[in-house]
Amino acid sequence: MPICRRSTTSRALLLAAIALAPLLVRASEPQGAADQQQSGNARTRIQDQGEAAMERVKRATARAKTPTKASPFLPGKADAAAQRRAFEGINRRKQNPAMAKRVEADVAAARDALALEREVASRRIAQALGLEQPEEAALAGVVSRASAKRWVPVLFVSSSMPVETLRTYAGQLERASGVMAFRGMPGGMRQVAPMAKLSAAILRRDPDCEGPACAMRDVQVIVDPLVFRQHGVTQVPALAMIPGDPTLPYCERDEASPRAAHIVLGDAALSGLLEEYGRLGGKEEVRDALAYLARR
Repeated sequence: MPICRRSTTSRALLLAAIALAPLLVRASEPQGAADQQQSGNARTRIQDQGEAAMERVKRATARAKTPTKASPFLPGKADAAAQRRAFEGINRRKQNPAMAKRVEADVAAARDALALEREVASRRIAQALGLEQPEEAALAGVVSRASAKRWVPVLFVSSSMPVETLRTYAGQLERASGVMAFRGMPGGMRQVAPMAKLSAAILRRDPDCEGPACAMRDVQVIVDPLVFRQHGVTQVPALAMIPGDPTLPYCERDEASPRAAHIVLGDAALSGLLEEYGRLGGKEEVRDALAYLARR
């Protein structure tokens, strides 16, 4: 049987393929090795990071379980020797004359400032409430016991009356050197602000003015349930001519203190109430007040 011979070209190609086969195998090996090495490095890094995270968690847990230190506390029994040394050190402390003088000067300046502030505050309160000089001095800490030997017109009023009516009476009482008396304060005796606001509204010369700088009428406003009870006043407005000083505090008066001989009731002008009081037998008592009203 005849044997087929390969051609010279076929033999050459076969020999070339056999010679190149090892090179192709070696060329393909580095890519696979690189991929395998990169994969191994990634797993190693993940494992290292996981171990580091677990270590941090363990350390945090250990710190949380560690008991906190107790706060410092004073010993139950004082050390007598330490106390003696402390007091001896204080006694041996050198006095600084300059510092002592500064302290004395600061204390004196503070007292002067406090006295000035107290005086200014008392003046503003007196201006807002229409107090005269003796009551203003009493607010500043000086009690005046001087009382004039005269009859003072006291008009009994109430906070329920219209403010305009009270303002009109305040203008007339200023001319007659009279006093406006309330039985109590709006809102109760524990609340001073409503009474101060009402007094300011009554005594302001300009009703549209606001603040402590407003000009006030020179009229005393008192809150005195005792004078109401002494004169049996249950209806307002009412007029009484009270001898002496009707504005004295409770501690300086009693039930036997001088009181008016007559009480005049009615919603009339102050001049009409004074004239009616004179007709009841008190001409001498109302003479000065009527003269003041006629002159001013």
